[in-house]
Amino acid sequence: MIKTYILDTNVLLHDPLSIHSFAENKVVIPAVVLEEIDTKKRLTDEIGRNAREVGRLLDKLRETGKLHAGVPLENGGRLMVELNHKAADQLEKHGLEKTNDNRILAIALNLKEESDHPESVVLVTKDALLRVKADALYIKAEDFLTDRVAQFDHIYKGYSELYLDSELMDELYEKKSLSIKDAGTGETYPHHFYLFKDPAQPSRSALGMVDERSQRVNLFLGDSDGIWGIRPRNVQQRMAMELLTRKDIPLVTLVGKAGTGKTLLSLACGMFLTEDVQAYKKLLVTRPVVPVGKDIGYLPGEKDEKLRPWMQPIYDNLEFLFNTKKDTELEDILAGMSSVQVEALTYIRGRSIPDQYIIIDEAQNLTKHEVKTIITRVGEGSKIVLMGDPKQIDHPYLDEYTNGLSYVIERMKHVTISGHMKFEKGERSSLAQLAADLL
Repeated sequence: MIKTYILDTNVLLHDPLSIHSFAENKVVIPAVVLEEIDTKKRLTDEIGRNAREVGRLLDKLRETGKLHAGVPLENGGRLMVELNHKAADQLEKHGLEKTNDNRILAIALNLKEESDHPESVVLVTKDALLRVKADALYIKAEDFLTDRVAQFDHIYKGYSELYLDSELMDELYEKKSLSIKDAGTGETYPHHFYLFKDPAQPSRSALGMVDERSQRVNLFLGDSDGIWGIRPRNVQQRMAMELLTRKDIPLVTLVGKAGTGKTLLSLACGMFLTEDVQAYKKLLVTRPVVPVGKDIGYLPGEKDEKLRPWMQPIYDNLEFLFNTKKDTELEDILAGMSSVQVEALTYIRGRSIPDQYIIIDEAQNLTKHEVKTIITRVGEGSKIVLMGDPKQIDHPYLDEYTNGLSYVIERMKHVTISGHMKFEKGERSSLAQLAADLL
């Protein structure tokens, strides 16, 4: 049975290619949706870009026929822009005001009443309240879930815990490695870590790291001495430091709750590889400019003065690493170290960044398109670290399923040049850990 999917504005602004996600069914775009998209096309952010992309896609489809009559899609479906129905009658019938959302509901109701199979008419919207109103009118409503990846609680962790027989544990310590088959790991990913435990001796354990090329799990000891005065406080931090300091792993993703040490560890490793080892020419640290809560509006001053409040969390960690107490001391240090650059993510488009250690903080506030734009800026010899907490998203159109950080983790976990670690334990303070767990 062919279904009819009516798309809300937020679906198209979230993913312009969503019109191709409904197989061989009919896709309907109400005229009011085009009006709302038209009001967004002049925006300079991701929403504006998507609005313009929707316009280009529809204009290209217009060449194949009249949109109001319906045009075929490449996947066998059919797209139609709905212009004919009069929404006012249905709105008045149900006591609804003439808002844009209610006009979309009225069109869905009209199409449902005209259909021989009313259950085949589905409203697709990311607006939870509109789905509630649709249920009240007995209209089937769904969220757009096609582009969702794993929920944060089920996201790839980068490590696993396994029991290993005493004989194999002895072999691992003696030969420093085991074959993946002998270790009994099953399907695994490059640079995946294993915390092996001996069932006969609960206190006996070992860490292993997958070597994709040799198809073996190598004994991992880690560096407990720390880097730039920062010592790993738990096993996840030890494993993360290995990923952060390996030049043959140019893409590293880190996730964890607030206070787990993601930013501090990354900065310490970046400073070590840039300043001490000189494996990279420059350390570039950046984060998206997305406010928490109500926006404070325009800020006075030149570019650096405007960016300082947004970049302050990075400066806080740098002050800790350099053991400074005043902003002026840190500024003097950074001025003398031309290899360290703190920049806003806004200015990364169009750049090519070779031989640099790049840290992207708060990456959960990036869309899939923005993440792709950033990673494609990475030049030869560079390393990029994406970190964040998918549970703390400030972007109004993203959630823990659809943000760019989760998207990269799930799509790149099988790639040999990438590594990932999920932090479990907070190290900022006992209060911060309790707040992350309970609030």
